[in-house]
Amino acid sequence: MTISEQIISGRRDPIPEFLPEVALRIFASAECGASAMTTGTGTFAPGKGLSLHTHPCSEAVTVLQGEGLFSIEGRIYRLRPLDCIHVPAGVAHSPANASSAEPLIVLSAFASPEPGRDLVADHFVRQDRTASDPGLNDPEHISRFGKMEKYELADGAQFFDLFAGRYGSVGICGGYGKFQLGTSLPCHFHDYDESITIVEGSAICEVAGQRYQLSGCDTAFIPRGKPHRFLNESQSPMTMIWVYAGSEPSRSIVDVKYCLGSMPWQNLKSDLGKNQ
Repeated sequence: MTISEQIISGRRDPIPEFLPEVALRIFASAECGASAMTTGTGTFAPGKGLSLHTHPCSEAVTVLQGEGLFSIEGRIYRLRPLDCIHVPAGVAHSPANASSAEPLIVLSAFASPEPGRDLVADHFVRQDRTASDPGLNDPEHISRFGKMEKYELADGAQFFDLFAGRYGSVGICGGYGKFQLGTSLPCHFHDYDESITIVEGSAICEVAGQRYQLSGCDTAFIPRGKPHRFLNESQSPMTMIWVYAGSEPSRSIVDVKYCLGSMPWQNLKSDLGKNQ
């Protein structure tokens, strides 16, 4: 069965059966063909949060707007924009909006196409960690945006890894990318599914001859093995949060003609097969 890329609107209607004070929008998931991950945003009304719960898989939460308070087995952390917290499978946690006036928007990534959520009793002793980070023996991990190492995948394209296997996540990794004007990545593919959410500016996404424009948390779901690239053809910087359904990032660079469609994707698969 061939899985096609999907473009999911960042302004799609939230899940109707969820809590009224938390607008949950699902992007990449089993619904669009993802086999090992789910991504989406949660918009929390001022002062609101979720009850303590667990998931049967890794979850990574990145703050896009506002400030969040995250309780992990009673350990309470404060996260600001582009800070990210990873919570392992089975670890009890609850996110909340730290502000009484402004919304909190987060992007969550799960290492499952149907992650589920199990409520648990809150019997944990409170520990104020709002001015610190997890200790060596704590299962959670926090990446602070201002302290992360940056690297370039192309001239004018800076990237930061937010969560990965080396930070404790299992089955997912992801990060933040910032593209200056006129910047594009080389045409490439991955050996796993990818979800890319545009959080600032406007992006062009080319996938095996198809061309899409994204902005405002629009998300591209790219199936494993499909050639693609992102370009900034706008007049301002463009930023994204990318999520891979693999524990560490990797990519294979190929001829740009595969992204443009002048060389068919089927040929790429045949060529790769010959080289194995």
